[in-house]
Amino acid sequence: MADPKGFLKYRDREPQPSRPVPVRIMDWKEVHTAQDDATLRRQASRCMDCGIPFCHQGCPLGNLIPEWNDLARRGNFREAIERLHATNNFPEFTGRLCPAPCETACVLSITQPAVTIKQVEVSIIDRAFENGLVTPHEPEWLSGKTVAVVGSGPAGLAAAQQLSRAGHTVLVYERDDAVGGLLRYGIPEFKMEKSVLDRRLVQLRGEGIRFRTNVTIGGGGPDDFSLSELQSRFDAVVLATGTTVPRPLSIDGAELDGVHPAMDFLVPANREALGAERGISAEGKHVVIVGGGDTGADCYGTAIRQGAASVTQLDIRPQPTSERPGAHPWPMYPLVHRVGDSHEEGGERVFGVNTVEAVGGDDGSVTHLQIVNGERVDGVFDAESGTERHIAADLVLVALGFSGPDDVAGGPGGLSRTARGAFVRDDEYAVPGQEGLFVAGDAGRGQSLIVWAIAEGRACASSVDAYLTGSHSTLPFPVRATAAPLTV
Repeated sequence: MADPKGFLKYRDREPQPSRPVPVRIMDWKEVHTAQDDATLRRQASRCMDCGIPFCHQGCPLGNLIPEWNDLARRGNFREAIERLHATNNFPEFTGRLCPAPCETACVLSITQPAVTIKQVEVSIIDRAFENGLVTPHEPEWLSGKTVAVVGSGPAGLAAAQQLSRAGHTVLVYERDDAVGGLLRYGIPEFKMEKSVLDRRLVQLRGEGIRFRTNVTIGGGGPDDFSLSELQSRFDAVVLATGTTVPRPLSIDGAELDGVHPAMDFLVPANREALGAERGISAEGKHVVIVGGGDTGADCYGTAIRQGAASVTQLDIRPQPTSERPGAHPWPMYPLVHRVGDSHEEGGERVFGVNTVEAVGGDDGSVTHLQIVNGERVDGVFDAESGTERHIAADLVLVALGFSGPDDVAGGPGGLSRTARGAFVRDDEYAVPGQEGLFVAGDAGRGQSLIVWAIAEGRACASSVDAYLTGSHSTLPFPVRATAAPLTV
């Protein structure tokens, strides 16, 4: 059992160390560094091993957090990674990219700073890789069934690994030139270096999973397939394409040169970090990011590294309080003011403002944004009179989220959509009226967290396995990752 007095002896929360700001903004390497064993074991011992561990409630994967916390406390990283992998295919991804709803549900957080669950998680998996504990798990037998997975993001990779381990032959299609989906070119190198992804792909390939890149399902290229062709070639098809259609900035001037969707900036920048030439450049420009979420923060840190003259991030929401609000009682995930790694590096965040218009010069390029203070009331922004003003903007990056998957993946005529723009599916992740077609991750759930993508990939794989075998699947099905029936 856990140290019964650990949380009393070690009351301070010691976060994962970071490289100094003046150093890290000079390169694309990860912001955080490894934590030494003594500090890690001390922090893991703060876990109370609660009678009812509410961290489980906070985690869509149902991670066995108290168990691997205690194993890490004892320095038994071999067993710790076994317990961690029992519920999470890719803890090196979630340990770097997940906002850790498990920590806000931590029982200790009622009276003290929460256990550093995310930090312990990433430390366990990184040590496992360093010590050769992550090896291929080949299936004991082959079913003779074939599965195509469309999309190689976290949901697609999780579904592929689970189905391969169940004995099915899995081929993953990716429309980009390299495997990884959002993990490859959507996540900045300073948040997760791509070597972290590549080392996991070695395991997946070792388990027999095959990958084909530069293939767009529904595209018109010589190597592309239609969705119906794919369905005729495979016993089952899993659509895990994510949500890639950006929400537009619906204001006058949005068509001006210099106004771009966030991913049009981030993807080339991530390629630049891997050695390619620079795409859209922030160097020497006044960069304004419209949208206060994680994608906006990624643009923020990227623009700083490219040498922007200034970086401003606009958020329509008022600045949250630093304390948990009464409307979000424990163990809910609270809306509080968070300072991300990128926000520590300079620039400015402006809260409670709406973007009214993009203003351009004679050459058709954006020069300013008109903004106004106010707040949203019943979904409508109530502007505060007299607060209208202009801010300099040579480059405007629109980070307002995503409205759904591309139409091309749905085939001719398209698949039915939900009110959120996602593909309609039933409670077994299957597309109604489409034999053997399933949807996992953001493509069926809508824009969400990486931990939900992995949970959905695992859960969808269980449904696909049951469909292929005609019996109850032996694959684990995360308790919280259920796809309720959705309507258009």
